[in-house]
Amino acid sequence: MKNGLIPDPNKVHPIAGYDKEIYVKPTIKSDNIIVGDFTYIADSDFYSHVTHHYQWLSDKLIIGKFCQIASGVEFVMNGANHQMNAVSTFPFYTLEGWDMDAPKLSDLSLKGDTVIGNDVWICQNATILPGVHIGDGAIIGANSVVTKDVEPYTIVAGNPAKVIKKRFDDELVSIMEKLRWWDKSIEEINSLIPLLTSGDLQKVKKEFLKML
Repeated sequence: MKNGLIPDPNKVHPIAGYDKEIYVKPTIKSDNIIVGDFTYIADSDFYSHVTHHYQWLSDKLIIGKFCQIASGVEFVMNGANHQMNAVSTFPFYTLEGWDMDAPKLSDLSLKGDTVIGNDVWICQNATILPGVHIGDGAIIGANSVVTKDVEPYTIVAGNPAKVIKKRFDDELVSIMEKLRWWDKSIEEINSLIPLLTSGDLQKVKKEFLKML
């Protein structure tokens, strides 16, 4: 391993002397947020990027391994949604003095859990709306607002985010989904770095096929 150091997913600060990039998993204290090993954010506080996440709604934010989350990214959870099946969307029940109980969950526009796959790159100031599922290896462009699911190994951008292109051909996408390199041991992943970071995709495809 480089400089004799072994990558540690439970270490908050993976860059010595720099606190504006952290591994997220060891900072999580909520049962409703699940984050995989080595996912990092370009900030010192992950929780400030998760908004409207209220315990009573029980929705989960699930993020896979080796994701790269830039500064300014926001995960908007279901608590941001207002009642939409009535003539007014005003949330009287949340404010002092108004004679209204909280609406039934069935009366709220809940979208379910937000799920981010593995090795997903979410660029600066992107916003992920409630209930969105983003597949492995996807790239979310800067300033995008993601309103619907994103397929694996797809680049999306814009407001609302739209598909720009698939990153690879269908064969390589299938290989990567079967390989699931992020689930391998640290030693195995370390040995795969020359292939994981190579721009020679034909060579990568050939070598990874041998491992399936």
